[in-house]
Amino acid sequence: MTPAEYVEAVLELVERIPPGRVMSYGAVADALAERSGRASARLVGSIMARHGGGVPWHRVVTSAGRLPPGHEAEARARLRAEGAPLGGTGVDMAAAAWSPEEGM
Repeated sequence: MTPAEYVEAVLELVERIPPGRVMSYGAVADALAERSGRASARLVGSIMARHGGGVPWHRVVTSAGRLPPGHEAEARARLRAEGAPLGGTGVDMAAAAWSPEEGM
């Protein structure tokens, strides 16, 4: 998979995350690792920062549920509107985490 194809795969996966649910940067990387040969949460974060404006970027959070840095207020408002379970610093990952296998 080329770097451009990986960017597209990340964005396509993020588009599939249902409203009110989230994936961590690492979970996105892990879901694409076998196909892509890449497994970097940092790379997913970089892709989201550069190319994620057209997808539901607010549904990608840290593994602890923290919201995207610098965009916490907007992400919290969007997730709240979708009915995502929120806690003190972000999303309740036990209740909100989504896996692509659920969408099959």
